[in-house]
Amino acid sequence: MEKQILNNALTKVQVLIMAIASGVCVANVYYNQPILKDIASSFRVSEGEAGSISVLTQVGYGLGIFFLIPLGDKINKKKLILCLLISLFCLLILMTFSQNIIEVWILSVAIGIATVSAQIILPLAASIDRVTTGQTVGNIFTGILIGVLGARVFSGYISEWLNWRYVYGFSAGMILIVIVLLNTYLPSIKNEFNGYYLELLSSTIHQLKRFSLLREASLISGLLFGVFCSFWTTLTFHLSGAPFNFQSDTIGMYGFVAIAGALMAPVFGKLADRGNSQRSLSIAVSMVIASLVIAKTASNSALAIAVAVLLLDVGVQAIQVTNVARIYSLDAQSNSRINTVYMTTYFIGGAVGTSIGLLCWNLGGWNLVTWQMLVFTLLGFFIIVRPKNITAKTNKE
Repeated sequence: MEKQILNNALTKVQVLIMAIASGVCVANVYYNQPILKDIASSFRVSEGEAGSISVLTQVGYGLGIFFLIPLGDKINKKKLILCLLISLFCLLILMTFSQNIIEVWILSVAIGIATVSAQIILPLAASIDRVTTGQTVGNIFTGILIGVLGARVFSGYISEWLNWRYVYGFSAGMILIVIVLLNTYLPSIKNEFNGYYLELLSSTIHQLKRFSLLREASLISGLLFGVFCSFWTTLTFHLSGAPFNFQSDTIGMYGFVAIAGALMAPVFGKLADRGNSQRSLSIAVSMVIASLVIAKTASNSALAIAVAVLLLDVGVQAIQVTNVARIYSLDAQSNSRINTVYMTTYFIGGAVGTSIGLLCWNLGGWNLVTWQMLVFTLLGFFIIVRPKNITAKTNKE
């Protein structure tokens, strides 16, 4: 392992294991969404009370991103990842045998916090592989995307055929396998930050002031992730109503189209490695615009919506992969803190996009939602193409 670290390289096996581990881990944030009704019935609570599970898991994930990811620059990343995964395994076992909704709420927050190990794996890989960072990050990001998109399909079918508790039981088993694989294959590197924890958090905020490229990449990705969340939140309502009247299992099939789009992420990572990040971003945001135009003008066609899903997913994920590759070129010793700033902005954008998307749906249906998404996308496009004096590696102010 040490030789590979000194040569700034990761083997294909290591990258594959990192990608699988990241996907298996982050899926735990999204498993609960299709099974909330089943959990409500199991504990005889209202759907609103069960719906809090999804919110609390996201809150936990957000807390973990801000308070734990920066530790990756202070504590050995491998040890931190393994500790979080062992904690996640224990929490999933407890969730499998939970007795009441209050236990589920508490465990949901804790699971969200422990799930952030995927966001520590990414900067670890970028810190080691500085030659083909974009391609490596793209491969791992693909694993994360497949985990996010596949989680809903997996939990829905498991809950339908067995029981919602089996979702968490099976996930615990997968996490245990991942722990063994990462302990065996994950490289270990020395960190440079020696300050106190509060100094670490202060330094995290300082990264936003330090790099103009980080501010730009965070804002672009926040806007486009807002589009992504708005689209998927309201698409269910659109497809379940006239003229489609699809059931939830049919709607879930669109997730497979999105997974196919996620497989394109490494291609855009390679473009970033070649110094073509501007071109990659321009192509990606153009795909998102094309997707939204199709979704608006052919809103009553199931096939057109499928094409829109594919284009939107490829475009949004390409933007994320390209921006992640860009920010990891700024300062390898601060990757975890840089990632904290980026991902915090990223999820704020998602939350804003979801809220505004739901508001637009209630006010004007799918037509208004698509206008809202187009506005977000055009704002991101303006940031990409506006005149600026920013290079890939010298962005300090």
